Amino acid sequence: MLILFIISSLSISAFDTPNDAGGSVTLKFSYPSPFISGEIMRKEEGKEFERMVAVSPSDTYWIDNSVEDGVKYYYQVVLTTEEDVVASEPASVISSPQWFHKGRTTMLIVVLLVCGLILFFIKQAKGGKELYIRRIAGLEAIDEAVGRATELGRPVMFIAGIMDIDDLQTIAGITILRRVAKKAAEYESQILMPTSRSLVMTAAQETVKEAYYDAGRPDIFNPNNVFYLTDDQFGFAAGCDGIMVREKPGAIFMMGSFYAESLILAETGHSTGAIQIAGTAMPSQLPFFVTACDYTLIGEEFFAASAYLSKDPLQLGSLKGQDWGKAMFFALIVVGSVLATFGFTIIKDILIVQ
Repeated sequence: MLILFIISSLSISAFDTPNDAGGSVTLKFSYPSPFISGEIMRKEEGKEFERMVAVSPSDTYWIDNSVEDGVKYYYQVVLTTEEDVVASEPASVISSPQWFHKGRTTMLIVVLLVCGLILFFIKQAKGGKELYIRRIAGLEAIDEAVGRATELGRPVMFIAGIMDIDDLQTIAGITILRRVAKKAAEYESQILMPTSRSLVMTAAQETVKEAYYDAGRPDIFNPNNVFYLTDDQFGFAAGCDGIMVREKPGAIFMMGSFYAESLILAETGHSTGAIQIAGTAMPSQLPFFVTACDYTLIGEEFFAASAYLSKDPLQLGSLKGQDWGKAMFFALIVVGSVLATFGFTIIKDILIVQ
């Protein structure tokens, strides 16, 4: 009677693991507790069963991550009792990848919503509607800084950080460099730009050259003013400090990725009396720039500079759409927090991404 009870209670079901990239099947099984040992067996079509893993009375499922997609497998549970060895009926399954992860539906909706906002504002900007963007003091002060350097008869100095051209902060710095160089050309001022990477030097030379051409003053462009110093972090900082002390620039721009050299550069620039405008997305260096510089672009202000300065509809629309997306997330956080305080977790449950 005991053996008959075990056979009738022993079952296994196999199915393709949902929301995966393939190569996995999930087994669920049930069996009575009085058995000595148990094993899960597997075989392919036309082959013999082989042992996969041992199971205990507390196990109810197992995921097999060693299967091949498109191959039919058979599984069964084999139990050893005090009186006999019994096996379940085989269960077959074929693994396949899924195109869509249903547990991430919320993320898909959010992405589509934000993209829709971006496209909407881009269309509005192209249609001639003026999109409001908060005034950024550091960018507004570019003209003032270059003008002051011109009045003093001193050059403008620009430092694009110490990282290579593949760094986003370096690219953002080069974008601002174009505006600074164009304004310097209009005022017939020279711009000095030491770099710590050869590719940054090449990109900066072309950027400054185009800016001088756009301003109608290619005759005063000097490619030697954009030059390479060294890849060494503190060697570069020492070289820049030397230029600041010798040339005494009237305006210093530090836009890019900075590390421990940030305070060294900012303090030296401050000691020369130059007006300093800095921008970086490095949280650990922002306090030094805020302390020693006249203006500082903090985090996203730095990356928004391109749209702010160019007024390009594509960039303005993208920036505005992202801002609305952030506002939406902030509202969800506030509403979700209030509801969770009173025991309602509907917002949290909706936003959970598996």
